[in-house]
Amino acid sequence: QVQLVESGGGLVQPGGSLRLSCAFSKKIVGAYVMGWYRQAPGKEREVVATLTSSSTTNYADFVKGRFTISKDNGKNTLDLQMNSLEPEDTAVYYCNLQDKISNFWGQGTQVTVSS
Repeated sequence: QVQLVESGGGLVQPGGSLRLSCAFSKKIVGAYVMGWYRQAPGKEREVVATLTSSSTTNYADFVKGRFTISKDNGKNTLDLQMNSLEPEDTAVYYCNLQDKISNFWGQGTQVTVSS
């Protein structure tokens, strides 16, 4: 069992930046896919960005060039740097970890982009 705890959400003005972090309760080994998802009110949860154990990254079209996903092995975290934020980015952001047999979610962190 792995616990995922997100942090870094908050209120930011349009054009601003935030950095989300997802802390894992233990070191992740083997094949995996880590990712950030988001869910806005009244909408389905959608993938934002993913990172595989082979260091392949993928981004949703709506965040390409603005968001960067990365893994900090020293801190054992998965981070999401979000720049040029737009009101449409307002959502609860969730961290996810999938390996061959399990699928883990964090509790989510609220990101609100508003002036």
